Amino acid sequence: MDSIPVRTWYLEMSQPPQDMPDELPFDMEITRLKNPTLSFYQYLYSQVGKGFSWFNRLLLFDDELTHIITHEKVEIHVLYLQGVPAGFAELDLRKENEIELAYFGILPEFRDQGLGKPFLNQILKIAWSLQPIRVWLHTCELDHKAAMNIYLEAGFRKYDERMELQQLGNKED
Repeated sequence: MDSIPVRTWYLEMSQPPQDMPDELPFDMEITRLKNPTLSFYQYLYSQVGKGFSWFNRLLLFDDELTHIITHEKVEIHVLYLQGVPAGFAELDLRKENEIELAYFGILPEFRDQGLGKPFLNQILKIAWSLQPIRVWLHTCELDHKAAMNIYLEAGFRKYDERMELQQLGNKED
């Protein structure tokens, strides 16, 4: 696989945002998956990551990935729009007192419809309800063009920036 240098930003927040809306629009719903199936997770991951070089999780052996996604301190939340999966978020609580927003995104058919902000707000509400000291994530210049702005508007702040070698997945992703 080819690698290229990619600018990566590390973002964090140390307190909940002050102005998070209480609820999602009426046609949106978030469901936490309990013991998600490998195939459904792989579907969400590959579709959300399509075009953004998301492939690392797809290279794991099935038992490795199953161990991660069914771990008691990993939460997978799915955004549904009128009953159809429209996005997903993965919260990793395995490090004490902090939560990593490991993955977050919208499926291609639902992008650019304004779903990202309300979905992120609700995921942050879920994360902060668990009372961490910090919530953090990383994003890079290969992610959706609106990702950084949505994260900053939600209350994240940059704490590190690096040039990292990023392996490129299949061009058809």
